[in-house]
Amino acid sequence: MSETLTALARVRPRLSRLAIWNMCVGFFGIQIGFGLQNANTSRIFQTLGAEVDSLAILWIAAPLTGLLVQPIIGHFSDRTWGRLGRRRPYFLVGAILTTLALFVMPNSPSLWIAASMLWVMDASINVTMEPFRAFVGDNLPEEQRTTGYAMQSFFIGAGAVFASCLPWLLSNVFHVASTAPGGVIPDSVRISFYVGAVGLLTAVLWTVFTTREYSPEQIAAFEADRATAAEGDSAALRPAGRWLTGGLIWIAVGALGFWGVIAAGLAKDLLILTGFIAGFGLLQVAVGLFRRVQASNGLTEILGDIFAMPRTMRGLAVVQFFSWFALFAMWIYMTPAVTAVHFGAADATSAAYGRGADWVGVLMGIYNGVAALAAFLIPVLARRIGKRGAHAVNLALGAAGLAGVFLIRDPALLWLPMIGVGFAWASIVSMPYAILSSAVPGRKMGVYMGVFNIFIVVPQLVAATLLGALLKGLFGEQAIWALVIGAVSFLIAAGASLRVPQEAA
Repeated sequence: MSETLTALARVRPRLSRLAIWNMCVGFFGIQIGFGLQNANTSRIFQTLGAEVDSLAILWIAAPLTGLLVQPIIGHFSDRTWGRLGRRRPYFLVGAILTTLALFVMPNSPSLWIAASMLWVMDASINVTMEPFRAFVGDNLPEEQRTTGYAMQSFFIGAGAVFASCLPWLLSNVFHVASTAPGGVIPDSVRISFYVGAVGLLTAVLWTVFTTREYSPEQIAAFEADRATAAEGDSAALRPAGRWLTGGLIWIAVGALGFWGVIAAGLAKDLLILTGFIAGFGLLQVAVGLFRRVQASNGLTEILGDIFAMPRTMRGLAVVQFFSWFALFAMWIYMTPAVTAVHFGAADATSAAYGRGADWVGVLMGIYNGVAALAAFLIPVLARRIGKRGAHAVNLALGAAGLAGVFLIRDPALLWLPMIGVGFAWASIVSMPYAILSSAVPGRKMGVYMGVFNIFIVVPQLVAATLLGALLKGLFGEQAIWALVIGAVSFLIAAGASLRVPQEAA
């Protein structure tokens, strides 16, 4: 009997649908924050005087913040255990900070204060969001993880529908003003942020107080048969000399890129990308110096885990890069594209621009609503053609959706291409995590989910530094072409999905 109990203790029990539901409710709140940010930030920036070709660089706060915050939060959440558990303390702290940022953001008196608040808001959302990804991997057995991440996808879609439609509902149903004098955020946007702040905090508190977590000892027992070299000192797997040499190469490439941008008179936005390259090199040099004296710390562990990634994770990195490049192109340029092409408005203070921007909020709500429904279909499709094949199909639908926005000229019909975008979005926020969670050691679920965020952040960083320059240099600052570039990027991601290694490394 004792042997049977011991065997059972080494296997995660299946959880009820209600338990999975409670685990994922918090993502409804997180996506309210993201939905308000994605649908309204460009509008706020333009209201405060930003030009179209500067929007991407103003958005740079979001990916840079995620790049820094998520691996660090993942690393520390793996090592946290207290009264609230392992991941839930981060849910709570991040939710409180995000709520405060949502109240402040729409009251920004100037463009640069708004950009700074975007930075604060995104950091806070990332503190909450990263542990939620690991939370599903911690608590669910492998056969339920696709369902768990699909449930997260449902709440992501539902939260985004609520957030994206708020300004439109306030202005069209409750007759709250959607226009304001130059430099003033409309009441419909401002009140939407207030309502969203309350909804976010409520949803996250629901998950914090209705769920439980397995202790580190239980997690270790569950993962005992899957122990890998990556669970040790991953930085030690790479000799100090290679850390130093690799770091110097990255620094040299970054420095040459910096000089090239200056010498060729290219857009100064590209300097941020060259700085990122050189910064990554400096971190590698630091790890090399630590390794020479046999020192180990959070930096050596996080960088070591990056270079010790399983093959499955490396394959998914390519998929993530092109998927998120496409999404970021849409989020930055959907509002200026639709208002300019479909509503003929470039003046952010005009009534036509206000109607177009509100309609973009509805379109964002539509694709997120489709995503919420698609979340129930994706596990079925995955069982039939596999996780990788299902993801490829959904990404191809996303490509068709972005291309459709370019081809359709009647704004009333733009909801049609949003169906394809919705399937892609539902898959992007679920399938890669379901694939990844089976390929990484459970003891490092948090840090690997955080490191995985690098492959979301890097394409956003590239998009934020390159898209503005591309539109200005090749497409006469016509934002609609950013959506065409996004469609091509989605197609590349779909092809890469089919090439992700099948075996867990």
